[in-house]
Amino acid sequence: MPKRSWTFTLGSARQVLWNMVLIALGSVLCASAINGILIPQGFVSGGIMGFAIIIHYLLPSLPVGWLYFLLNIPIFALGYVYVGRRFFLYSIAGMVIFSAAVLFLRVGMPIHDKILSAILAGIITGVGSGIILRSLGSGGGTDILSVILLNRFSIRLGSTVLAFNGCILLCAALLFSLDAALYTLVFMYVSTNILNLVVTGLSQRKAVYIISAQWERITQEIYEKIQRGVTIMRGQGGYTGQEHQILYTVITFRELSRLKRLVNAIDPDAFVVVTDTLEVMGQRIGNQPHW
Repeated sequence: MPKRSWTFTLGSARQVLWNMVLIALGSVLCASAINGILIPQGFVSGGIMGFAIIIHYLLPSLPVGWLYFLLNIPIFALGYVYVGRRFFLYSIAGMVIFSAAVLFLRVGMPIHDKILSAILAGIITGVGSGIILRSLGSGGGTDILSVILLNRFSIRLGSTVLAFNGCILLCAALLFSLDAALYTLVFMYVSTNILNLVVTGLSQRKAVYIISAQWERITQEIYEKIQRGVTIMRGQGGYTGQEHQILYTVITFRELSRLKRLVNAIDPDAFVVVTDTLEVMGQRIGNQPHW
């Protein structure tokens, strides 16, 4: 029985291989930014890796990869309680791969301007972290804390990382220099925005409200041409007192332009409100992360 449970948790061999490839690719990108830009430029990273780099600057004989691995042990104890078993197991593998990549990968990047270095490191790290989180696991560190907060409080991944990194910046400013802290802030800002884009931005859903006298026809066209569900709500104008039917639907970002053209062709005077969503749960339109 235990063997069947673990097999179900991890998934098929193809799924395991694909997720390992994503974790390895993301780890290589992040390690390239750390060893090729951050450490040579004297910057600090965010989260647990930031603490590892600070300790490495103070005690250069201690490798960053090993420090990162050791600092993750209590984080994984917390993750075992609050995240799913599958995510936990993949994250253990991710932590090992990430630590090894930081320990052994050495990539030189001939960039001398510090602000450009911070921006490039942020882009590479954001893409790498996003690729890791697109798998069924993480690279450890604050990724686990971010997923816990996302699951329990719906706080966006990048926002959690940025808030958590405040103490890292304070340590960098006090122990090293204000310049190093400010360059690190630029790096963190870029990486968190790229992270949000890679993880949720490309699959972000839009919630749309439509008020139109042609609501029946618009509803039918949405069903037939966009193949999305529509909820019909009753409303009343605050000034006129006239009753209206309010259409509510959730679509993908790519479907938004089609929907606007559809509504405009039927009723150019329709009142349309488009809002962003954080998470959407549902089999056909949902984009809730898998953690």
